[in-house]
This record gives sequence, C-alpha cells and structure tokens, in this order.
Amino acid sequence: MRLRGISVAAIAVTMALTACSAPEDESEEQARADSDRVAAGEAPDAITIGWNQPYYSYNDDTSDGNATANSIINYMLRGDLFYYDENQELIRDESLGTFEKTSDDPLTVEYTVADDATWSDGTPMDATDLLLSFVGQSGNFNTIDAADDVSNLGGEVYFNSSSPGLPLVTETPELSNDNKTLTLVYSEPFADWEVALDFGVPAHVTAMKGLGIEDPQEAKDAFVEAVQNNDAAALSPIAEFWNTGYDFTSLPDDELLYLSSGAYEMTDFVEGEYVTLTANPDYDGERPASINEVTVTYNEDPLAQVQQLQNGELDLFGPQATTDVVEALEAVDQAEIETGVDATYEHIDLVQDNGGPFDPAAYGGDAETALQVRQAFLTAYPRKDIVDTLIKPINPDAEVRNSFLVTPGAPAYDAVSEAGGMQEAYGDGDAEAAAQILDDAGVEGPIDVRVLIPADNQRRSDQFDIVQPILAEAGFNLIADRRGTWGEDLGDGTYDAVSFGWQSTSTAVTESQATYVTGGLNNLIGYSNPEVDELFDELAVTSEASEQESIQEEIEALLVEDAIGSTVFQFPAVVAYNKEVIGNVTAAPLNPTIFYGYWNWTGPEEE
Repeated sequence: MRLRGISVAAIAVTMALTACSAPEDESEEQARADSDRVAAGEAPDAITIGWNQPYYSYNDDTSDGNATANSIINYMLRGDLFYYDENQELIRDESLGTFEKTSDDPLTVEYTVADDATWSDGTPMDATDLLLSFVGQSGNFNTIDAADDVSNLGGEVYFNSSSPGLPLVTETPELSNDNKTLTLVYSEPFADWEVALDFGVPAHVTAMKGLGIEDPQEAKDAFVEAVQNNDAAALSPIAEFWNTGYDFTSLPDDELLYLSSGAYEMTDFVEGEYVTLTANPDYDGERPASINEVTVTYNEDPLAQVQQLQNGELDLFGPQATTDVVEALEAVDQAEIETGVDATYEHIDLVQDNGGPFDPAAYGGDAETALQVRQAFLTAYPRKDIVDTLIKPINPDAEVRNSFLVTPGAPAYDAVSEAGGMQEAYGDGDAEAAAQILDDAGVEGPIDVRVLIPADNQRRSDQFDIVQPILAEAGFNLIADRRGTWGEDLGDGTYDAVSFGWQSTSTAVTESQATYVTGGLNNLIGYSNPEVDELFDELAVTSEASEQESIQEEIEALLVEDAIGSTVFQFPAVVAYNKEVIGNVTAAPLNPTIFYGYWNWTGPEEE
C-alpha cells in the first residue's frame, strides 16, 4: 500500500442508494487470461469500478438527469467536442467535430461535425444533433416557463434544462446545406462560449420517438423543419421525449435509447446493482478504450467498498473520505491510495419557499424577520468545529471555505471572499450572538428546523451531531430527517435545511449561475434576488478577468447579505485502486473524477 497526494473531485451530490454486487466472472479460463495479461504489464481485459449512486438517465442535460451518476457513464458512452484534463485545462477532442469563433462582433461560433462521425446504430452524426442540444438547453423555444409534468406537456413546449449562454443566441442557428455545420450568432458577448454547446442525445432517435417516424433521416428533417418554423405542435412531443424518454434504471429492450458515439457501448444494466460497458469496436477517435470491459457496481457504504477492494471484487473506487475509510484502506495490502483536496464543497442550504422557519411566509410575509432568523442560524452554525473534527484528521491543512462562487486557491478567492464577508458575517459558531439576533427579531424559540440527512452517510450524521447542541443553545430545535431517498427529495420543500456538496464541472465563470438565479436549475431553496440575477447576466457577457472578479465580488456580498446559507469546506478526496490489477490511474479534479483518462489505464505499475 502506498499513499500519494492528488487533487481530485468527488460527486456533485452524495446520494445514498441500494447496495449491489458485480456480475460473476465468465469463466476460469477468462480469469487466467486476464491474470496473464496483468502479469505481462498489459491492461486487464475487464475491471470493476465502485460508485455510490446508480445510473438512471442517458440524457444528463435535463434538470432531472443532471447528476454525476449519469454523466460518468455517458462520458464513456458518448463522444464530446471538449473535456477537462487532470490540470483543469480545456482540451478539444476533434474525433467527432471541431468548433471555432469566426467573429467577435457579433460573437459567432461555427461547429463542424466530422465526416465519419456515426452513432452506433449506423446513423451518421451531423449538425442536427448539435441543433437538438441547442434547442434543449437554450429555452428559446419553450412556450411555458415550467411544467408540473414534463412527460405530458399538453401541446406546450418545455425542454427541462437551462444554460447561461445559449439563450443569448436569439436567432435560430444556421445549418449548412450538407447539415454538417451549425452556426451560432450571439446577441451579446458570452465569456464561456467555448463550453456552451456539445453533443448530447441523438437527434434522430429523439425525433423518431417524439414524432412517431421510423426513418432516421426523415425524422431529423422533420425536427429541423419544426425548429425553423417554430412549430409548437411538433416540438411539444419532441420535448416530452427529450425530457424523460431516455430515463431508465435497467437495460432497455430498445437499443436506440443508449446509442454510443464514444469509446464504450452499454451491454448490461441490472437495476440497483451494476452497469457494464464494453469497448465500441467501431470507435476510432482520440480516446479509445484501453480496457475491454468496465463494470460499475453500486454501493452507498464506502467501508463495504473497502472490503470489496480487499476481496478483489473492486478494482477502483472513490469513496467519500472519512478517517474510518482511510484507516480501513491503509490495511489493504494491494491498495494504492491517493488523497488530497477536490473540487466539491460542502454547504448548508436554508429553504425560503416552503412555509418553514426561514420563509417570510412563516412570519406573515415579513421578509426582514425571516432574514434575521436565517442570520441567527448561520451565526450559530459551527463551521470551524466541523472542519476541525471531521476534515482536518484527513487533511491537516483544511480550512473553512468562505466563498459561494470561487474555490480556495483560485486567483480570485481571497478578493471575492473578503468582499463577500462571509467569515465576518457568520463567524465560527456563536450561539450567544445568535440568540441575541432572535431576541432582537422578536422571535421566541425553540424554532423547529427539519434537517434532511442521507440515511447511511456517516459524515453527514457526524455533522448533525456537532451542529445540533450548539444550535439548541441559540434557540433552534434541529430535527433529523433521515431518508434513503434524500437525493431524489432535494428541492421538494419537505425540509428546512440540508447540507450536501456541489461539484465544479468546469472552470466557466457562469457555472454557479444556475444555483443562485431565480428559478435556476440548481436553485433548490426558492431564493430570488433580481439584483443577483442582473449581475449574473452581466457576468455572462463580460470577458475581462478583472471585471469578472469585480462582478463576482458584488454577487458574493449579496448572497451573504441575504443569508441563503453558507459554505463549509472543500471535500477531502480519496481514490483507491488495486495496484496489482490496474495502473496509470489519474483522477481529474472536475467531473468525471475517477473515470477521467480511461484511455490511459494500463496494467499494474512497476514498484
């Protein structure tokens, strides 16, 4: 066992779900062949990777499918125009196509699909696939702002997604005559244009299913016509299928629902247990599979995964880091362990639209009283105690994070965190000061606060145990609401506070916009501040770094002033793999974390 330092990311929202087991080995003969290859230093024919939440959607561009559990699998199934490497550098992959800025005024970006790009059913890929991604994420074709049931729109158009930049393309994108080139013309500059658009789900399948057309080309033509004519009657069923048609929890009978354009194909999927990916024989791009078969098994218990690694049932996994997990891994002889700090950060959210203690509705619409109650809660919340007790034993250099928008260590962190004033506003857990705030607000305790906690997540349980007595001194009665389905319940209004992790998926300055703007994809607390909305809109069209930082400082200060919650710490990271089976594992700090670099995986490294 060796320990190495890294910087890796965990998951966007750590969810507790059903335990599982991997499929049995095909034969003793295959096992011996694998062993011979490993001994020769070659990559094994098959490996098993552990994860904590099962896959459930092939479309991770929807608000419901936007989860790391889906994106890590889709990352291996579908090709991309770009990705981030282990140094958070944006890398272009030209296997399926290219893109370039052809004008600054107006901002114009031209995408060209490679001539030989093909879906695994044999249908050529073209700019129609990119057009579908644009239509799905821009919101420009929606006829309603939201839908209670996105699977039955009743003739209305609602693509259940959002993007900070694509809405700025107000004119319908232009398709070339051969349907290989798509041109976006922005009405305003957009700072993150390079990461605004990528391939998503196949246009031909979406249109075939939505419109009931059997021929792939005919279906694509019908979709393009619907877009160009802004035909709501045709776009409505297409949107319905785009929203939910690619959601599944076991291998569908219809192979069109999980086509490949990347290095792997999905060949098996047992609900709640495992998904198996097999190398795509037709893929000839820049990131080919180095290992023929990858099985991802699901288990929410990291200590159980440690045991699976020791038993040879797992070859690679990235658990939520706790002292118990690290100590258990250190006892596994064949374990290679990498530890460090990742791009996910813990935060505490206070819900403002559920009639609970942080909602003005609880005080007859008195927003100022609700604000003071939130301020009191955050003033008592012992962020430093949490870091000292739970994180420093794993990462001795760990500190409280004091910014919603910027990661510690980033160039703008010091200035933005200082301008925001989170540390000054909330301190490190002062129950007496918090009680005084409640008294000044004329609010008597104890105030019941329902805290949503994943049923089997030890670190979140430990956090609750640290927080509860201190908040009780301040006048808050914290009620633990432990659920095995907590991840599915986020944002449903049935709790008052929750602590979980947001993961950075890119270096875009607009990445956090969806979390804090009114009605944003990740705005789970009902927060709304028109000034914040306007500043994020301004940030999106600002390209100068110093001006971006200035806007971020303004946003940060408003978020702190509004007492929406607070950040707590950066996740400590642990990646473990069987050094006797696999080598050259380099986890990335951004999504897809441990799945990054699958094309570089080899047999065991030399000691």
